[in-house]
Amino acid sequence: MNARSQLLELEVEGRQVDEAVLSLFHTLLFHRSTGKFHYYNDDTYAIGTIGYQDVDCDFIDFTYVRCCSEELDRSVKQQVNNFCDAIKAPDAPPSGQVAIEFYQRKRGRWPFASESIPWEVWTLRVNVVSLHNEHERQVWREKVGDALGERLLHITDTLNRHDYIPSPPNQAELDLIYDTAYADVQPFLFKVFYNTVIEQGSRPAATITLAQDTLALT
Repeated sequence: MNARSQLLELEVEGRQVDEAVLSLFHTLLFHRSTGKFHYYNDDTYAIGTIGYQDVDCDFIDFTYVRCCSEELDRSVKQQVNNFCDAIKAPDAPPSGQVAIEFYQRKRGRWPFASESIPWEVWTLRVNVVSLHNEHERQVWREKVGDALGERLLHITDTLNRHDYIPSPPNQAELDLIYDTAYADVQPFLFKVFYNTVIEQGSRPAATITLAQDTLALT
């Protein structure tokens, strides 16, 4: 199976990194989660509802929607914080990549372990900029908000296409497709990984670039 891949690019100030990454990843998870499955027998089930809530950013003029699950929010923040700490370190390079990968498991025959098969990967390339005064920060927070709005429109348009997603499984295979550890939500299996060294010459297939005076989707 070939995983679908999207690579996005965004320029932010250091204090905006956390909120920018979380806003995009939580948007993806909101669309890639369901309510809890309640099985009546092995292949007959009902699906619960997902609560949602608005989140206002502190350092960006932007509001996004996430699943109303404190457990999921803590898990995502814990995974994203490692990247944010790395890219904001005093000796860190000014750019890095953080990705969220959706995958499914395939049980291996004894004595082999199960195999993880990715089916969708979203990578965010982050470029950290330095600003000199409060006026620049006020202008920048508006520009980043506009860029995130464009990016979320791209995400929702992409997710609405009729591409492959794993089919609802029977009860015995539920944990091969979904993360069932959360009490109030059921996201597709996912993991977050990052690096702060970007190969020279690599470019995303679709990017949003936030320049000092212009916002462009290329």
